[in-house]
Amino acid sequence: MGLHLPNRRTLLAGAAGLAISTPLQAAVPTPRQTAGPFYPETIPADSDMDLTRFSGGKAQGEIIEVSGVVFSEKGNPLPGTVVELWQANAYGRYHHSGDDSPEPRDPHFQGFGAVSADGQGAYRFRTVLPGLYPGRTRHLHFRLVRDGRPALVTQMYFPGEKGNARDGLFRWLGSEEAQTAATARAADGDTAKLQFDFVLA
Repeated sequence: MGLHLPNRRTLLAGAAGLAISTPLQAAVPTPRQTAGPFYPETIPADSDMDLTRFSGGKAQGEIIEVSGVVFSEKGNPLPGTVVELWQANAYGRYHHSGDDSPEPRDPHFQGFGAVSADGQGAYRFRTVLPGLYPGRTRHLHFRLVRDGRPALVTQMYFPGEKGNARDGLFRWLGSEEAQTAATARAADGDTAKLQFDFVLA
């Protein structure tokens, strides 16, 4: 699959309400993971930070917010980094012709979003909790691009998800340190508000 950075509208993700991250949290580089087969074939014209409203309607499912900061290995924020997110809908189906799941499509779920990290390196997405599908634990896909450097493609896992321990890609991460780096944190114990920082090597 040839990933590329297509022409599209990217919005600055507001940092309002974002839990503060510190360079001390930015010690372990975010592990690379496969993009999987469902990166969008066509980027939606509306590809902003809010994936929950699309084509004049509201997406099905539990609304969640994912936010964080893009850091360098030295703990410095990296403003301007393009952060892309794609995922399954609340039923566990991707907006992709190659997904032959019997689960329904959601015409009002955007499925993909892209933002540019703000002056503090912060980004934010509003989306839905992805549904489960056979063979995988719950997860989000991310792709980060900056300064013409090779993109970082990775996946984010959900804290406390029972399927993590059985998921082949999560287990492939190996060390507890790498698994922790690939797992979001619940902001103030609120599982609807997740914080996930990126550390670019």
